[in-house]
Amino acid sequence: MTRLWAVLFFFCASASPAAAVSCEKVIHNEATFTVCTVNASSETLRLFLRDATGDIYGQFTTIDNALGTNGERLAFAMNAGMYHEDRSPVGHYVENGEEIMRVIPNAGPGNFGLLPNGILCLRPGRADVFETTRYIREDPACTYATQSGPMLVIDGALHPRFLPKGTSRYIRNGVGTSADGTTAVFAISEEPVNFHSFGTLFRDRLALPNALFFDGNISRLYAPDIGRRDFGFALGPIIGVVEPVQ
Repeated sequence: MTRLWAVLFFFCASASPAAAVSCEKVIHNEATFTVCTVNASSETLRLFLRDATGDIYGQFTTIDNALGTNGERLAFAMNAGMYHEDRSPVGHYVENGEEIMRVIPNAGPGNFGLLPNGILCLRPGRADVFETTRYIREDPACTYATQSGPMLVIDGALHPRFLPKGTSRYIRNGVGTSADGTTAVFAISEEPVNFHSFGTLFRDRLALPNALFFDGNISRLYAPDIGRRDFGFALGPIIGVVEPVQ
């Protein structure tokens, strides 16, 4: 049994059989992370930015309340990429098949421009993290997509700029996907960590071939089934799992 499937087996064995998302605490490099696993082949993963009136959702509870009017609920959510002061996405963003922001392929300031960066692409029945230049080459037909950076893991290799003793430490969150696209694994640190520690969580502990950094410091998680409902100032892009109200 590979490390990834051993972890997934533990998650599934620990969660309710009816749970759309399974979340567990994981210790890696002496730091604690909350890791949430989604079966992308069976669950409904979506990105959220603005409501029907054009207003920024900003908060997990706002999305959950909006879904409730349609007999649905937000089973899980996480901030999903960097954004400007007006909450618009810094990089590529697609929602319900509509491109809101183009792909940004060039290097630039900050973590987003620390190439290689990448794009999370959601298609029916699958979720994939693509390095940005590969995404441009393959041009997948994403129903939802969000660009962020840097990549944490690229085809099994750690981002080349990450240093084991890096001094930049923040609460960080991100996502990794399995090679077949059927599994998306989201993680948030419970204490400040550097990029090397966060990247090796996905590469070594979760054994995921590709993983993408979402953000640091402002990272938040919504997982009501484990009593987690982070809140604060308004967010930009948010990714979540939608399910019918039971």
